[in-house]
Amino acid sequence: MRTPEEFNRLGQQHLPAHLGIVITRSDPDLLQAELQVRAELMAPNGFLHAGSVVTLADTLAGYGCVRNLPDGASGFTTVELKSNHLGTVREGTVVCEARPAHLGRTTQVWDATVSSRETGRTLALFRCTQLLLYPK
Repeated sequence: MRTPEEFNRLGQQHLPAHLGIVITRSDPDLLQAELQVRAELMAPNGFLHAGSVVTLADTLAGYGCVRNLPDGASGFTTVELKSNHLGTVREGTVVCEARPAHLGRTTQVWDATVSSRETGRTLALFRCTQLLLYPK
């Protein structure tokens, strides 16, 4: 699995497609996606829900991990994720870029930045650690 189209198909019938996440780039060291802000993704206070932002970033980190699984690994599980929310939006499109900080044989660490396409403002910084799984 390598292309944005393959990842978008993988997300069908699952949370990424349900939220409207669209993968736009898939390279070993950079994944990109976008998410159109709409009412269903908002918190009751009228701003983009933090969970929507975290799901966008976590999706890219997970797909990046899949894209970079070492030989013999069968998958991964997330063991830690952290997000710092610096701003929010009420409309427009949010974009995300994820890059590997560490690609090991037992763990991977991914950093992601979520920003507003319209303003360029950073909305959130995200770090995700995945434990790589191997068949017994």
